[in-house]
Amino acid sequence: MKSHYRICPVCEAGCGLEVSVDGTEVVRIRGNTNDHFSEGHLCPKGVALADLHTDPRRIRKPQIRANGETLEVSSDAAFAEAGRRLAAVRARYGNDVVANYVGNSTAHNVGLSMGLGTFARGAATRNLYTASSVDQLPKQLAAELMFGNDMALAVPDIEHTDCLLILRANPAVSNGSLWMVPKFREKVRAMRARGGALVVVDPRRTETARLADEHVSIRPGAMPGCSRHLSICSRSQGERCRPRIARTARRR
Repeated sequence: MKSHYRICPVCEAGCGLEVSVDGTEVVRIRGNTNDHFSEGHLCPKGVALADLHTDPRRIRKPQIRANGETLEVSSDAAFAEAGRRLAAVRARYGNDVVANYVGNSTAHNVGLSMGLGTFARGAATRNLYTASSVDQLPKQLAAELMFGNDMALAVPDIEHTDCLLILRANPAVSNGSLWMVPKFREKVRAMRARGGALVVVDPRRTETARLADEHVSIRPGAMPGCSRHLSICSRSQGERCRPRIARTARRR
């Protein structure tokens, strides 16, 4: 049995993988304990990559549906058929009838990302949708407005901070995803061990809120007002405005 060391492509955390194989068979996937970033951490999605690889429903050859049947064809035939149908639809309805969608499997693969760019330019459509459309666009907009680059994303320094304030996020489940913080629970425990504190502002008692030193359970819909007061206080009053924030959150 041989081990290969790779990076998990499922999310932005990019945890290290140790993939054990016997010939062409994937025997086991586990976290790479020598990875300096993820330190052996691996979520269920990473472990399940082995099942995905061997799933009998996985499409391993190009297919075309014709006359109610699905037929295996060559790559050249599949691309030719896709091009023919796309050209016909665009000729009839215009370029914007086509929409591009980018998911994590594409965004985290250099080859697919480069190919999508070529396809998107050729399609000349204004319709582009990604996993970010419902996941992180507000964060990217804030980065664009603050730093001039929507991918210049601020990353909280949990390994050195003394107080971590989390607003309506649940990294105990998501591992931070865009934050890229594998082993979140362990890092919170390490922060506490050096005297730090975790404060969570969220209407729900989430998994992250259960880990917190303080959970501020604001009313649903109160986050804009709470954020405004936090912004004002951070510039002027500091700790003195804390009770005022809590009162405002409860009233809204």
